[in-house]
Amino acid sequence: MSKWILHLKTINHHKWLVLKHCFRAGLYKQGLLHDLSKYSWVEFSVGAKYYQGNRSPNNAEREVKGYSLAWLHHKGRNKHHLEYWIDYSMNEGTPMAGMKMPVKYVIEMFCDRIAASKNYNKDKYTDADAYNYFMSSKEHYLIHEDTKKLLEKLLVMLKDKGEDATFRYIREVVIKKGY
Repeated sequence: MSKWILHLKTINHHKWLVLKHCFRAGLYKQGLLHDLSKYSWVEFSVGAKYYQGNRSPNNAEREVKGYSLAWLHHKGRNKHHLEYWIDYSMNEGTPMAGMKMPVKYVIEMFCDRIAASKNYNKDKYTDADAYNYFMSSKEHYLIHEDTKKLLEKLLVMLKDKGEDATFRYIREVVIKKGY
């Protein structure tokens, strides 16, 4: 099967998983609209060219070129990515900082991380995977402290209590009360 077809199957499966998770969280519009930019030429063509099936093709593009044009395009159009929310800081001596993300985008980011973990880890997926990925990368993130705390809390809850308890908490507490 060609890499183009395999990549299309991967992003369709990812979108399906995010849709299911967003619906469980009560975020119907976001579930439907999630990652539509992945079908744009700049993102899809790179994804197909660098497709591997077990990790993001953006990482492979970055290794070859030193940057990922697909990622730069993607993060600038999708508010569920913490990188979308990086702006000039108001604090002297700190040139750039993560801005506090609206709760609905933090929850979509949470759903996205679960879906990516399921997509890449396949049968080896565990509820700890998204948390482990976050922990392996969190030191280099430019992310608002409140956003980081909420995301980490949800990832720990997923790891320790599973999806049912975490999505119930999201619907009953986070959606209603916010941060």
